[in-house]
Amino acid sequence: MTYVPAEDRYEKMVYRRCGASGVQLPAVSLGLWHNFGHDTPHQTKRDICRAAFDHGITHFDLANNYGPPPGSAEEAFGAILATDFAGYRDELIISSKAGYGMWPGPYGEWGSRKYLVASCDQSLKRMGLDYVDIFYSHRFDPDTPLEETMGALDYIVRSGRALYAGISSYNSERTREAVAILQDLGTPCLIHQPSYNMLNRWVERDGLKQTLIELGIGSIAFTPLAQGMLTKKYLGGIPADSRAAQDKSLFPSMLTDRAIGNIRKLNELAESRGQTLAQMAIAWVLRDGGITTALIGASRPSQVVDCVGAIGNLDFTADELTLIDEYADEEQINLWAQSAELDA
Repeated sequence: MTYVPAEDRYEKMVYRRCGASGVQLPAVSLGLWHNFGHDTPHQTKRDICRAAFDHGITHFDLANNYGPPPGSAEEAFGAILATDFAGYRDELIISSKAGYGMWPGPYGEWGSRKYLVASCDQSLKRMGLDYVDIFYSHRFDPDTPLEETMGALDYIVRSGRALYAGISSYNSERTREAVAILQDLGTPCLIHQPSYNMLNRWVERDGLKQTLIELGIGSIAFTPLAQGMLTKKYLGGIPADSRAAQDKSLFPSMLTDRAIGNIRKLNELAESRGQTLAQMAIAWVLRDGGITTALIGASRPSQVVDCVGAIGNLDFTADELTLIDEYADEEQINLWAQSAELDA
């Protein structure tokens, strides 16, 4: 049966302007980091994407290395674009990134012009697209001049491969440098993608949130659920099908007794707000307008629906924020600290 998206999809979502640009992004976006490789049935991927679009999620975020194996998430999404989403391309914001290892040899990762341009071409081919809406430098490269990396993004935009340029996991200082270079080249930086959640607040300590506001740059926070920690999933142990059990960006060592105890308290607070823990965690990320959109992942459609429910209550009382600060002690879960040149 041919898929027809819900007619009221745009009534179910809140859209926020991305920095000083003309682009509006849904408050909740869908990332295809996990569950879109060969380890997940294709029908499940279709169902997740359909549920997202039916609930007003128009932004789908990928990277060249998403899988497993690397590249397979883009291939799967390309198949969905050709079937379920055929005819809806202009209603979608599609992004991809390059920066991590993709092929052997010295040109298969990091931030050189050769790697970024080749990666973008490969991503377009895998998805069957003429262009992506946003193309990111996935991580800062300490050994390549920033002028070269930003120059590659400028070229990718000017050549029609992407409409906008973005950066991911750059700290505040590097962000200011990158944005200035892109501005001089005439290709403004649209958006920054940092990791950010109650248990990982480096963007606040680093001053990145304020930097992005000052520069008029949009932001999309990935891991708003702390790789699944800020859900009910681990309150009773480690499920066999969970990220922690499969070592997918969350390790059992992160689920300490202290962490679980604090998450239980956060869950109680969420229930008092009439939200699930996941919904409250997303609402917290979006709470003050400093973050444009929260980037979620999902292993089933029901998780998408639950996360979208966060937009029903984005307000917090001062007492609630104080309790969250008390319970949500930062954990050592920022796997991207090295890219941002952070110690934690």
